[in-house]
Amino acid sequence: MSVIAQRPARSGRIPEFGLLLLAFAISLTAWLLVTQGTTDAASSPWSGNFILGASITALGLFAAHLLIRKLAPWADPIIFPVAVALNGIGLAMIHRIDYDLPGHAEVGSQLILTGGGIILMLLTLFFLRDHRRLRQFTYTSLLLGIALLLLPLTPGIGKEIYGARLWISLAGFSFQPAELAKICFVIFFAGYLVVQRDNLALAGKKLFGLQFPQLRHAAPILVAWLAGLAILAFEKDFGTALLFFGLFVAMLYLATERISWIVIGGLLSSIGVWFIIQIMPHIQARITVWLHAFDQQVYDSPYGSYQLVQGWFGLASGGLLGTGWGKGYPTMSFASNSDFIIASLGEELGLVGLIAILCLYLLFIFRAFNIGLHLRDGFGKLLAGGFGFAIALQCFVVVGGVTRVIPLTGLAMPFLALGGSALISNWIIVGILLRMSSDARRPYKPATTPLSQLNTSDLTPLLEKNDDAADGVNVDSAADSPDTDSHPTEVVHL
Repeated sequence: MSVIAQRPARSGRIPEFGLLLLAFAISLTAWLLVTQGTTDAASSPWSGNFILGASITALGLFAAHLLIRKLAPWADPIIFPVAVALNGIGLAMIHRIDYDLPGHAEVGSQLILTGGGIILMLLTLFFLRDHRRLRQFTYTSLLLGIALLLLPLTPGIGKEIYGARLWISLAGFSFQPAELAKICFVIFFAGYLVVQRDNLALAGKKLFGLQFPQLRHAAPILVAWLAGLAILAFEKDFGTALLFFGLFVAMLYLATERISWIVIGGLLSSIGVWFIIQIMPHIQARITVWLHAFDQQVYDSPYGSYQLVQGWFGLASGGLLGTGWGKGYPTMSFASNSDFIIASLGEELGLVGLIAILCLYLLFIFRAFNIGLHLRDGFGKLLAGGFGFAIALQCFVVVGGVTRVIPLTGLAMPFLALGGSALISNWIIVGILLRMSSDARRPYKPATTPLSQLNTSDLTPLLEKNDDAADGVNVDSAADSPDTDSHPTEVVHL
């Protein structure tokens, strides 16, 4: 029986290059409109420094595209351009706010951090040749994540800002370790849950219709939850606590597909949030601001609702289409280039522009989930889903806080907001997702051996595996092993 010829698969590098040009054009246009809207209309924005900077940026993005083509030839063609577009829009807004804040020049350092983040993304692609190798560091990732959360409590390097102890300062540089801890906890949850998902979903007693796991199977997850809760309580970090608790519940459900785990995880997270609120007065103040923002006494009090209400005024003045780049008053809001950058963008781009930005995030998250759906190993599925949930939850916490859906927190909007910690960690996530997508989209290599020449013994393991799957036996353990060859089994197309 002859083998049917298949149409060659497309790597997606040409679409990626086209989308990268579009992302660069969006960023460049935003920068030009900011310059035109904030300076004298008679002056030209096409200065020598601008042309030089744009040329270097274009060459850097093109070099990154070529390296992705070399290191991950089958990578997802959408994730990198979307991240570039979001990062470029954020740089334009930070540049715009610099004009209204004399003595501030934050965009230069943010641009350097963007370049450093893209370099770290490429280094991730270079050193991480198989995403399943990360599974070997399951418990190491847990210990490293807890250690990173402990760093701001270390005397001499930890420092407190606005009531929260989130930062460390080394050699004049500040960094927020919780952003890297986010990556470590996703790796730990993916590595642990892929082994224990059946035990967590099936082994244990039922009570009130809920499937409870045995303690020995849930103990490492509970230890991670309690350690993270205790550390975040001492650091007074409500935003990161919400992110970790949400990630905890989402990945449990993703692994077990049990509604009972949403209920159990939701109860544990609610207890954790309640505990943090009780021991942190400044979190109680945020709850009061959330519930009584327009109360005159709350509005006028120190650290009251003034900054939140000003952000709403900015969003309201933007209307449907916005005031235009450089035509609004975003600096009336507190932290307009970081915590309230969504309000700044909503004022100058309007509801339409803000929805377009949120659609870019939605596209990024969808592609992360899509990578998980197409991967053939359980660990990779959970890892991609975990990173997708991490970005989604971070967007929800930030936008929900600015729009009063939930109390205001101190998290940074991914890729948009000023700050190097979140920017660098998110570019590392992009690198891991590109590696996983290259593994997921790599085509099978068709076998050219006719069926009549195949040895029956070669087909026996495959037949036994199919029989086990039909009987309900878990057959993912071999595929999930980090020692398994990264290339899939060759399939005979008849």
